[in-house]
Amino acid sequence: MVRVCQSTIIDAPIDEVWAILRDFNGHDRWHPAIAFSEIEGSEPVDAVGSVRHFRLNDGGELREQLLALSDKDRRLSYCLLEAPLPLMGYVASLRLKPVTDGDATFWEWRSEFNPPAHRRDELVKLVTEGIYQAGFAAVRALLRRNAGAPLEARSSPAIVPPASSASAPLVTSRAAASHAETTHAIVVERYGGPEELQLRDFALPLPAPDEVRIRHTVIGVNFIDVYCRTGFFDLLQPPGVPGMEAAGVIEAVGPAVSGFSIGDRVAYACPPVGAYSERRNMAPELLVRLSDDISDETAAAGLLKGVAASFLLHDVHAVKTGDIVLIHAAAGGIGQLLVQWARHLGATVIATVSSDDKARIVERLGAHHVIVYSRDNFAEAVMRLTGGRGANVAYDAVGNDTFAGSLAALAVRGHLVSFGQASGPVGNWDIGRFASKSITVSRPNYAHYTDTSEKLGTHVTRFFQALRQGVIRVETPTHYDLADAARAHRDLEDRRTTGALVLVPRA
Repeated sequence: MVRVCQSTIIDAPIDEVWAILRDFNGHDRWHPAIAFSEIEGSEPVDAVGSVRHFRLNDGGELREQLLALSDKDRRLSYCLLEAPLPLMGYVASLRLKPVTDGDATFWEWRSEFNPPAHRRDELVKLVTEGIYQAGFAAVRALLRRNAGAPLEARSSPAIVPPASSASAPLVTSRAAASHAETTHAIVVERYGGPEELQLRDFALPLPAPDEVRIRHTVIGVNFIDVYCRTGFFDLLQPPGVPGMEAAGVIEAVGPAVSGFSIGDRVAYACPPVGAYSERRNMAPELLVRLSDDISDETAAAGLLKGVAASFLLHDVHAVKTGDIVLIHAAAGGIGQLLVQWARHLGATVIATVSSDDKARIVERLGAHHVIVYSRDNFAEAVMRLTGGRGANVAYDAVGNDTFAGSLAALAVRGHLVSFGQASGPVGNWDIGRFASKSITVSRPNYAHYTDTSEKLGTHVTRFFQALRQGVIRVETPTHYDLADAARAHRDLEDRRTTGALVLVPRA
């Protein structure tokens, strides 16, 4: 998946700019690439679901559908239905915000799509320059003609790759961040083992109006970072900076940002990757403000895992009183939270671990039964412990080594939630075999439960409430210097750790 984001400042009132953009059938009057446009079925131009059919100057024809439009938020989104180019899954959005100082408008235009690998650069350039930058210039020209006088506009377009925030724009500061700075980050130059995690200096790009700059104090390490490093997940395209979880302090705020100030303590646990760095820029809607009772260490060590535990236990499978829950890798960071939270929800918790030392940790957290799977057949043990009933749900982040056993350990109409593969891919399975118990198998993707501020906020609130109520606790994490990220990954992959791992920048 490729993500492209362009932004600019239009020197005109926001209502004037929005009046142009909200007309879903009006782009032929300002965009230079479009020769003709019409709404199919004579639907209103602002009707969600309406389809516009338009022809380009080069003869190509396209169809796009309006997905959402909000006059209150001055935002609209649309998707591509038909096109002569392979922009598969193309979804785009326009958003306007008033600039804090002056009567100008901040305009962001972003999209995501799946291009063929061999045409990726070509299509990204087309969208960036041929659609977005050309559109910015055309709207300025239209407003200039309407006003009868020249306009001076400031633009700061930038592609935001899905993989590396190191190449994304940094914020416009209200203080002193008006020029590029140098910072340290862990960079993956190519997919591979932990040795590919190298500390590098790089220049932070010039600021963008709608972002904040964060100085990281603590950075979370998660198994999804391993998947990014190896290329199993396409969240990172080398060269890129991994990491999706961190806590820190806001150092600078862009002029189009409201609700955040310099000095605010914040955290995040979401794409885009780029957390393995001393400083980075982020869109403010992705940030969580930290209260005094949540430390930076707790947030960085537990936010991503807590959010994941929230949707795994409440959304993917709603655990209820009386359920029998099987949790693999229970001594790990997310496993510990699942054990505590599932017990609180009234479930009987059966946990698996790889050693007696880890078993003692999980017992202290409240697991009803602990199985050392390096010594015992856990599927047989589950059946024995449940009198042949089996588990209602199995949470399995191990993958290849445990998948078959997890299926065998399930009850009739049981649910296998496969949310990781630390031991490797699970391989190919004939789903017909699942009919013997009417088994359900899920493979949840973290991003699909956190890709809007509303979705993320639900899980963050639930996680913080569980912390404050003592339902769960985040154990003191294992610390590594940022420069030692490779060692942290080795320890994580070799299962030499329990609980959470964090990186600490020296700066």
